[in-house]
Parts: sequence; C-alpha cells; structure tokens
Amino acid sequence: MTGAEAGVFDPKKTREQEFRDGTAGRAVRPRDAATLILVRNDGPTPQVLMGQRHADHKFMPNKFVFPGGRVDPADSRIRPVEDLRSDVAKLLLARMRGTPSENRARALALAAIRETFEETGLAVGRLIDTPQRSKHKDWGAYFSIGVSPALGALDFVARAITPPYRTRRFDTRFFIADAEHIHGDPSKVAGSGELQGLHWIGTKDAQDLDLPNITRTILAEIDERLRLTSAAQKARAVPFIHFRKNQAIRDMLSL
Repeated sequence: MTGAEAGVFDPKKTREQEFRDGTAGRAVRPRDAATLILVRNDGPTPQVLMGQRHADHKFMPNKFVFPGGRVDPADSRIRPVEDLRSDVAKLLLARMRGTPSENRARALALAAIRETFEETGLAVGRLIDTPQRSKHKDWGAYFSIGVSPALGALDFVARAITPPYRTRRFDTRFFIADAEHIHGDPSKVAGSGELQGLHWIGTKDAQDLDLPNITRTILAEIDERLRLTSAAQKARAVPFIHFRKNQAIRDMLSL
C-alpha cells in the first residue's frame, strides 16, 4: 500500500515559515484534518475554489487556502448515502497514525465535506427523500437542505503533516471533487466568514496568490493530475509530505 520513499523535499521550496522548525521543545501531536479541493470544469480551463484566511487567525493568517479544517467527533457518527470507494479507503488507511480504521478514513472525508459547507455554503452531496438529522450545528444545517454525503465523488490526492514544534499541528488529507457534485449553483458562495474573498481561480493563476508552501505544492500536484485521463488520475500515487530529522520528506502512497 505504501510506495518507496521519494526522497527529501526540494529545499528551494521549503523556505517559508510553515516548512521550518520553530522553537525547541516537545513536538505537538498533529490532529486529523481534511481539505476539499473543488474543481469546476465548465470553462476553458479548470478552476479551483480558494479563499483567504483572516489576519487574526493564529494558523497561517492572510494566506489563501482551500476549504478545510480539523476532524470533529460528530464526523464519525454521520452515515453517508454513498461510502468511500475501496481504492480511496485503502489509500487513506496507508500509514494512518494510531489505530487505522475504516470509520476514521470515512470521518476524514466527511470532515472535508462539512468544513467546505461551513466555510463556503456549498453542499457536496446527493439529494435524498429523507435526510438525516444531527444535533451538530453544521451537520444539522447541511442536512436541512435535503442532501446527504456521497463519498464516492471524492478522490484522495495528498497528505501533509505540519512541521514539528508548531503550536498547532495537523495531519491533513487533501480530497478533490468535481463541482458537479455540489447541490445548487457553485457560483453562489456564502459561508461562515472564516474564509474571505472566496472565488474560483485557475490553478496557474492561483500560484500568484499569497499561499502557504504546502498549498503551492498541492496546486502543482492538482495541475498535473487534471491533465491526465480519469483512469490515470485514479491510478496516480498520493504524495505524503512529512518531516524527519528536521527535513521535509516526500513519500508516495500507492495501492
């Protein structure tokens, strides 16, 4: 399930603050998190949805990012109308920290959908006659519009762990889905306000934004993926960026 180590990450691309160790001390244990990259293919070139984090955020202030956030305990209790594809589930389980489980893998994908809905107002899912109910604020709002998560629409495209000795660390899985799986008009973006300036932008143009180093890396990966056939995209190995002895390492996860 795991490919051979691809080597040390290019040092020319690791100069930004989030890719360097900070103060000495005990490393903070990373928390599970998930990001969803939505792609519109209804124009001359593919576009992705990005927004800017507020200046008062302690984690990556002012940076342009994809919607996402940490996994909530409620995510593991949601029943999707369609489960993860088996290939995606296996890749998510590869080198999973702690005790690997399909429920944890499912919760990662559900967190990506929930955070996207919270931050953008866009519901990725499928209309159903009798939607679930949830006491969780965001899931309750999501279900209230009559949709249910269809995880088969998501592909797992990258994983990255925040460098050691940061005050906040995340073990983030990056998912991608076509905007055709959004219930409603994808141009009508209106989320919680956590991300400002939300807009659709081409992958090349996005490189000119003020980006975290990892987001720039993921954008390059997405740009390459979108040039491949659907079958080739599904067969492509998943980059896993983490740190060892103060060096950024890029491994590849594959079936």
